[in-house]
Amino acid sequence: MVGVKDVPSEKLIKELAIYLKDNCRTVSPPSWSKFVKTGVHRERLPQNDDWWWIRAASILRKIYLNHHIGIEKLRKMYGGVRNAGLRPRHFRKAGGKIIRLILQQLEKAELVRTVKGEGRILTPNGYALLDRISMKIFREITRENPSLRKYAFQ
Repeated sequence: MVGVKDVPSEKLIKELAIYLKDNCRTVSPPSWSKFVKTGVHRERLPQNDDWWWIRAASILRKIYLNHHIGIEKLRKMYGGVRNAGLRPRHFRKAGGKIIRLILQQLEKAELVRTVKGEGRILTPNGYALLDRISMKIFREITRENPSLRKYAFQ
């Protein structure tokens, strides 16, 4: 069975973001998302108009790979180094409100659920969605390069 680890992450996130944008009405950016940075380490707003769905797709992928994950761990993963001019650079976490709101929206879409003490995990619908999209991407890749088919079911 082809899983999330078997396909390129950028293709998976792109396809998953398109799916979330078109099919999940609960996953949508709030009105303030046009004016907000994703963390204190960023200097500018996100340039891509679809950044909300891309972040949601990326969070789904990270939950799939880590099996369960909390908001603080996601804040560390999406954080970065802040440029402080002449002063030394320091790591800063990403904003928690964006991650928390996306996780709440994914819970309403029944792709993620909360487990007390462990954080968020994927539901069977979430696993099925990610596996289905990764299988679709793998078929497209093997159509372009048939020699990769031998790596499919190991």
